[in-house]
Amino acid sequence: MLGRLALQASVLVVLLVLWAAASGLGIVSPLYLPGPAAVWDAFVNANTCRPIAAGSSRIVCGEQGYFMWEHLLSSLGRMGIGLGAALVVGPILGLLMGINPWVRTAVEPYLNFLRALPPLGYIGLVIIWFGIGDQSKWLLLFLAAFPPITIATISGITSVKADQVHAAESLGGNRAHVTCFVLLPSVLPELLSGIRIAAGFAWTTVVAAELNNGLPGIGALAYVSGQQLNSALVIACILVIGISAVILDSIFVWLRRVLVPWQGRS
Repeated sequence: MLGRLALQASVLVVLLVLWAAASGLGIVSPLYLPGPAAVWDAFVNANTCRPIAAGSSRIVCGEQGYFMWEHLLSSLGRMGIGLGAALVVGPILGLLMGINPWVRTAVEPYLNFLRALPPLGYIGLVIIWFGIGDQSKWLLLFLAAFPPITIATISGITSVKADQVHAAESLGGNRAHVTCFVLLPSVLPELLSGIRIAAGFAWTTVVAAELNNGLPGIGALAYVSGQQLNSALVIACILVIGISAVILDSIFVWLRRVLVPWQGRS
């Protein structure tokens, strides 16, 4: 464990040194790649209040009127709503498709079609339908998270062998017993893996979802900062988005280990 952490820390230090050298020596213009110190300053400024100019009595807080943590929480809230809706609809449709071949045959091509579409491909249509408010963002994030959860549920249902169901029934198990002790343990590992993938897809869709009227939002802040040629703040937003993704993924990995320990480590 210590060796693994030491290796990861060493790689991080090397990357930071190369980054600082590339910027400090002028190999890459600071406009395109500001140094680590400039990115850190942008991050600090986005989380503090400061005079709008030297000697000015006017105070500005954060960026675009919000602290960075407020931008982050707003994006996480939008993703939570989209992912939550997918958690309601996805398992229900996946269950129907898993147990009924007719439903699966009828719906599966459209599910795969939706899964293959990039969010930027239909964001314009979503905005036309629902406007530039949060409703369109929730729908976009739902559409990103819905297919993986549905497909994972189908996979879990179809992995249940008929012999397992018959064995439970021969031991006196009723429909409720079969559902709780055969179907659910078989579906849960696949479903949790699907939720983990869906959360990743939804989080990577945040920037696309927040392109229009997305403030406060970490994706919108990155986009607006890029338009203003504020490279340091863009990189700070990218780092926050990436670190948040790693933390979210670690939480889902931990939940899977706790809830389905018989599946081992993922």
